[in-house]
Amino acid sequence: MPTMTKKKSWLEKLNEKRQTQVKRIEIDFADIPAGSNMLISTPQIIDSYINQIGYGKRINLKIMRKDLALANHADYTCPVTTGIFLRIVAEANYEKLLQGMNATEITPFWRVIEPNSPLAKKLTFGQEFILKQLENEEN
Repeated sequence: MPTMTKKKSWLEKLNEKRQTQVKRIEIDFADIPAGSNMLISTPQIIDSYINQIGYGKRINLKIMRKDLALANHADYTCPVTTGIFLRIVAEANYEKLLQGMNATEITPFWRVIEPNSPLAKKLTFGQEFILKQLENEEN
């Protein structure tokens, strides 16, 4: 009987060893024109970036992608992998909350994820958590 591999936790996905890559793309892809150098980031780099956003501040996804591209000598950051890795960051940090950490001790992913975005709607814990954290930081 084949052995079932255990599904990785979000924290395990966050902590996987990955290398950034900059690839020259040959055809137009999403909002990136052909011939551009496109960064494929990592969940750890996105986590680190978000941790530098100050309390009560917000940065939209486009600005984060541009900042990451510039920091890694690329023209653009891949929108697809950025979305996947941002979800990993959010879910992994929510797991930390479930393990007893305080919201002030985790990566404040709510400063990047728009509450009404398609990504927010996919999160296992829902949009309400993001809205609550944003409200807490406004007061």
